[in-house]
Amino acid sequence: MPESRDAESRQQLAERFEECRSYLHAVAYRMLGSPSEADDAVQECWLRLERADARAIDELRRWLTVVVGRICIDMLRARHSQLIDYAGTWLPEPVVSVGSESDPEHDAVLSDSVSLALLTVLETLSPAERLSFVLHDIFAVSFDEIAVITDRTPAAARQLASRGRRRVRTAPIAHGDGLAGQRRVVEAFLAAARSGDFEGLIAILDPNVVLHTDGGGTGPLARPPIHGAMEVARFLHERGAPFAPMGRLAIVNGAIGVLVGRPQAPVAVIGLAILEGRIVEIDLIGDAAKISRTQIRAASRDH
Repeated sequence: MPESRDAESRQQLAERFEECRSYLHAVAYRMLGSPSEADDAVQECWLRLERADARAIDELRRWLTVVVGRICIDMLRARHSQLIDYAGTWLPEPVVSVGSESDPEHDAVLSDSVSLALLTVLETLSPAERLSFVLHDIFAVSFDEIAVITDRTPAAARQLASRGRRRVRTAPIAHGDGLAGQRRVVEAFLAAARSGDFEGLIAILDPNVVLHTDGGGTGPLARPPIHGAMEVARFLHERGAPFAPMGRLAIVNGAIGVLVGRPQAPVAVIGLAILEGRIVEIDLIGDAAKISRTQIRAASRDH
């Protein structure tokens, strides 16, 4: 009988954990910028729950939030130490969906969608700042709980979130134009790139546009960010011409972006931030390892 009760109790615990899985994955993806790493963090969270005394856990969701937060901080610290000499910009692992050539935006709502531009900004924060901002501003976790995770006082956790918030507010993150407006801009962008229309590229780029490239720390994409419409257009005109015919519209982290290559074998993913009809940020992910981990979801017309 005791073994039977233990098995039943473990089954109930597993079911309660599954109820929290999507929430935990959403937290971990915003913390880590990688669905695959978020999966690892959530799995580690489950393993720690299995080893814990469930009878001593008063509120499971709160306990899991603390645990997954600490796991993510440890993973971020390990990553930062590995990226000290990383050439180029480390960009997040995207969430991509593709539909028909004529209508990709019908699957714009993705469970983990958060803009690449925001995730890129979050990469500039310290692990503690990122966790405080993400948990408080996105998931409404109290500073008392965040203090437990960061081993700081609630007041210090509030300051960490405030610093993160200021950095996010000053970054060129665009949320405007809607999907229809984004689509028109991206179609014009692709048309100019395919035809080699340099002036057309200039016209579609914001004067202060920034291009981030991630080639995995090596190769031609391992370079600092490029600023300004003229310089970005020149790079795209000179380096992007062979790849432009391979570009197709896709939903990249909830916004219209570009998938380069076939969905079964992409060579790059491009996230675009668009504001008032112009592109203000381009995030070009060409890291082969990262691209190989990216799941290209087929768009569903049930939305």
